[in-house]
Amino acid sequence: MYRNTARCLDALFVIAGALIAHWLRFATPIELSDEEKLLIAFNCVFTLLLFPGFGVYDTWRGKALPSMLARVASAWLVVVAAGLVLVFTLHRMDALSRLWFGYATLISGALIVVTKLIAHLLLRVARRRGMNYRTVAIVGAPGFARALLVHLEHAPQAGFKPVCVFDTGAEAAHTPAARMGSLAVLTDIDAFAEKVRSDGINEVWLALPLSEEHTIYRFTRAFRHDFVNLRFMPDVRSLSLFNHSLVDVLGLPTINLTAPPVSPVQMWPKLIFDRLFAFVALMLLAPLFAVLAVAIKASSRGPVFFTQVRKGVDGRPFRIYKFRSMSLHREAHGQLTQASRHDARVTKLGAFLRRTSLDELPQFVNVLLGQMSVVGPRPHALEHDDLYKDQVYGYMHRYRIKPGITGWAQVNGYRGATTKVEKMETRVKFDLFYIHNWSFGFDMRIVLITIFKGFVSRNAY
Repeated sequence: MYRNTARCLDALFVIAGALIAHWLRFATPIELSDEEKLLIAFNCVFTLLLFPGFGVYDTWRGKALPSMLARVASAWLVVVAAGLVLVFTLHRMDALSRLWFGYATLISGALIVVTKLIAHLLLRVARRRGMNYRTVAIVGAPGFARALLVHLEHAPQAGFKPVCVFDTGAEAAHTPAARMGSLAVLTDIDAFAEKVRSDGINEVWLALPLSEEHTIYRFTRAFRHDFVNLRFMPDVRSLSLFNHSLVDVLGLPTINLTAPPVSPVQMWPKLIFDRLFAFVALMLLAPLFAVLAVAIKASSRGPVFFTQVRKGVDGRPFRIYKFRSMSLHREAHGQLTQASRHDARVTKLGAFLRRTSLDELPQFVNVLLGQMSVVGPRPHALEHDDLYKDQVYGYMHRYRIKPGITGWAQVNGYRGATTKVEKMETRVKFDLFYIHNWSFGFDMRIVLITIFKGFVSRNAY
């Protein structure tokens, strides 16, 4: 019923957008030409035929709203392109007003996307209030089952309500099942299957490790005659630090274990912001750069800039730029001594530059070149990478995205030398939290924190 209603509404929006566009373009009583009527008819038919293939009418429950709206917009653009091709093959293009066509495309597309957005937001509100939900039974060991319950508790707008849990850990050990709040916890598969049937539970989620193939088979066999949705949610927490998206490779379902956590399309706002912000920063800071360059030259012998090879995204090397803050010195090959408090190698001007983070400003050049981002995990010296990669779990995963001038660890006070492994572990935890929870809004929050209180630090020396 819902899908048929949605299809009829989308076809009506195609017609409504065309009529509104005609009124805007010609400002006369709406009398459509034969060519306009032909294109409208084509678009209506293509909408009804192509939208289902794009999954526009599939359930949006538990799915990311931006990706679903992007899917709707993409489907509409394909419909418009198909209509244009058909009209072109019939040699009717010359009779169509290009401005009317543009208006109609934008208005109809906006009506279709906005109404689906409003409907989705209304459903989210209803689900938060306990309506329009689907009941769920979870199968798994207590650890991962509790993690799923926390996810469900924090996302009531998705409309999933946990009803009971099957504790595979208690079943295997023949011990009493662990309590999970107010939920019923079962250890007998027959009793569990009977409860799913008698309570009319909509879905069973198999929260099991990849090695539990036999258990997965048991449950798929137990429910082979039932119309209950079985979902396999593999417990791969010990295998990767990032979200485990399912993709198609050569027609085979594939789980990403260590692939980049954010798609290139999602990163576009960050890429655009980085280049614009770096360009504006370099223009505004040019006078300050000149003053600092003269001061560095006058205060000590050596070049204005200090350069060093660091790892960038996916471990690709690049040369990072800083204002020189130390006097010229040599170190043994493969050895790097971190700056310490009252370090004799740091010049008086250099100490000020390091304390105020002014020595980092030339890295906007790296951002403009696409080697770094404004926000991201700080890149460390190659010697430190070699030292910590085997001591700190997840250390090298920091390089799955571009390193940044500032980051979540830095605005939380984790700057300067890391003399202990524990300090680096904490810093890496902040970096991985940032990667797991990245959003453009999160970046803007870190930028604002850095601007207002993140430049000066007593830990930087």
